[in-house]
Amino acid sequence: MAKQPASGDQSVAVADAPSVAADAPRAKPKGPPLPPGEALELPGRGTTFVRTLPGPINAPTVLLLHGWTATSDVNWFRQYAPLGQHYRVIAIDHRGHGRGIRSRRRFRLADCADDAMAACDVLGVRRVIPIGYSMGGPVAQLVWHRHRQRTRGLVLAATASSFSASRNERLAFIGISGMAVLARLTPAQARVWLTEQFYLQRKADAWGEWAISEAARNNWRTVLEAGQAIGSFSSTAWLGEVDVPTSVIITIRDQVVPLRRQERLFEAIPGAEAFRVDGMHDAVVNESVDFTTPLLRAIHSVVERSSL
Repeated sequence: MAKQPASGDQSVAVADAPSVAADAPRAKPKGPPLPPGEALELPGRGTTFVRTLPGPINAPTVLLLHGWTATSDVNWFRQYAPLGQHYRVIAIDHRGHGRGIRSRRRFRLADCADDAMAACDVLGVRRVIPIGYSMGGPVAQLVWHRHRQRTRGLVLAATASSFSASRNERLAFIGISGMAVLARLTPAQARVWLTEQFYLQRKADAWGEWAISEAARNNWRTVLEAGQAIGSFSSTAWLGEVDVPTSVIITIRDQVVPLRRQERLFEAIPGAEAFRVDGMHDAVVNESVDFTTPLLRAIHSVVERSSL
């Protein structure tokens, strides 16, 4: 989930978005090595994009659920290979993100949870361990809430049971909601400008240009509506009912999801185990060496406890 933009002047920024001159076609930026992917038709829902790794024979299946404004590849590209050595891997782009489903319906986190399980249906997978990062955390929680018999366990990383409590947080999400309304009328040039605003600041390594090209796939109207959905999400009324083994990965220097909020998520889930990473909100990518080992330990803990 990207850091929320300031709420004071979004409407001015959109109105003043610079026009973009037609440039000569640019070569597609070279990206990192990725597992096979395909467009997947979900009956009655639309077409999404998934990547899969077969993993060892009879290995449990992990379902990767990415964060806000990202794509599955941008969120998980450094983790695909390590996970694929131990587990069958399914990774999906959420609605409006990357190559995820395009819909005129207003964005709902519950639809993302149902989309993910519909993808598992098409792929012939019955039970999964959802792994939710940031916004993917609420989606993973909703997978359990709506598809309990198919959820073997949960891994929740850099996330929370609610994201909007303080006055400043509420104001930030109100601003995002206003942008969502404006985005319905935003010209193509302004969408390019929005893409740059969200992603140029995150160009931190060799794959920066590729990450920006991935961001350009987003449908910003839907992505901005997703920001509103995150702001209104809360699982606190039912989180204590979670009855599957759960691991919570806590990013202790997180500047987006405060540490105390992540700890409250862990404390609310009966029998949950915590795995701490000395990293910021983008630790899954920019501190991936330090993130991979706790991620594998967290999944292994769920698998062991679910086998008892």
